[in-house]
Amino acid sequence: MSGPENTGRKQVHLAAQLPGIHNVTVWADPRSRSQIAFDSFQHLARTAERGRFDFFFLAEGLRLREHKGRLYDLDVVGRPENLTQLSALAAVTARLGLAATVNATFNEPYEVARRLATLDHLSGGRAAWNVVTSFDAFTGENFRRGGFLAESDRYARAAEFLATARELWDSWAEGDVRADAAAGAFVRPGAGRFAHHGEHFGISGRFTTPRPPQGHPVIIQAGDSPAGREFAAAEADVVFSKYNRLDEARAFYRDVKSRLARYGRTPDRLKILPTATVVVADSDAEAAAHAEEITRAQVSPQTAIAHLEAVWGRDLSGYDPDGPLPDIDPVPDAQMLKGHSLFRRDRDAIARGWRALAEERGLSIRELVIEVSGGQTFVGSPHTVADAIDHFVQSDGADGFVLVPHLTPGGLDDFVDRVVPLLQEKGVFRRDYTGPTLRDHLGLPHRPERTPVPPERTPVPKETP
Repeated sequence: MSGPENTGRKQVHLAAQLPGIHNVTVWADPRSRSQIAFDSFQHLARTAERGRFDFFFLAEGLRLREHKGRLYDLDVVGRPENLTQLSALAAVTARLGLAATVNATFNEPYEVARRLATLDHLSGGRAAWNVVTSFDAFTGENFRRGGFLAESDRYARAAEFLATARELWDSWAEGDVRADAAAGAFVRPGAGRFAHHGEHFGISGRFTTPRPPQGHPVIIQAGDSPAGREFAAAEADVVFSKYNRLDEARAFYRDVKSRLARYGRTPDRLKILPTATVVVADSDAEAAAHAEEITRAQVSPQTAIAHLEAVWGRDLSGYDPDGPLPDIDPVPDAQMLKGHSLFRRDRDAIARGWRALAEERGLSIRELVIEVSGGQTFVGSPHTVADAIDHFVQSDGADGFVLVPHLTPGGLDDFVDRVVPLLQEKGVFRRDYTGPTLRDHLGLPHRPERTPVPPERTPVPKETP
């Protein structure tokens, strides 16, 4: 096998995310298997690797979400810790990138840098880190810190956290592991020495782990605010986007890519990947019918009421999901859903917008939540889906997609078997991996040399759950 043909067209990048957050997965479906067992993770990762995807991504929160004081089990709960799971997957995959969300608010740079460097070594250069922060004292209670930082300080801490991690990875140079038996020297005397003194971290010593195969693991970020977009332009290798409507996606793409030059970076040094869902069937009509079934399963009557309560801040369990919206106003600052960034701000404005939409379209509660939650992104026959993905990328709406299936673990099987070959025939997707590392898959330089961003220009990442 070989890489994609040199067609002069943009190459599509694909990644896979294990579903389970924001009610994407339909875990009650009879075809669904364990959401926690390693076999499920292994199946989806191996499917992604068989499809020559760039990487496999695991999202993570640091506290179980609660709805009205009870576990919010509409999301999957009980997932194993990310980096441990990816370390196990490194042993059963050969080329697939392995990406983990790791929180920069309730961790420390030394330990995170060591664990990511270890994953990069174990996998032969396939590690990636999705840098996130937490905004709430509810999560902080798990760490005896509560709301220990103001929101703006959490962002500043995250920016310094990443800079410190890079200093640690760079504390080992090429050739520091000498293994010279004749001289009786295993490492260069100065190997691993570091000292960092900043606003949030003051550490010094010796880093235990030699420089990772990629130099720095791939950095992923998910910011959409102006500060988040600036952080992506300055520091990230991949940015997750929430925009999968082409007009909105193109605007986001142009804005973020236009920021790269001020940091001495070219547009190909940052890949923009929206999350997307796919429904494939023999015909467009069959796929559309199946997509509607999936969406209604994802937004059950229980889910619809829970979404409404998250905005209204009230117990609305007495309302009929197939009836009209409540005629009462939201309760300011009341949090029915904890540990989740969903509908955290501007809930009065959200409620007004929902009411206007429901009145205009004659929508029930459930129909409204389905409408505002969005349907499936790519729906149709294999040819229809392949054409749509290719058009989106060639139109500069994205560099590719993070696909989130609705079923665990077989939700990507049809896509890999029926759509990927068509993208390969178009010459816009690799037929085989052309290098061993995630940086190879993404077309990024190895062992990056980065110019530090002056503190006054250092942007900060958007918070995520």
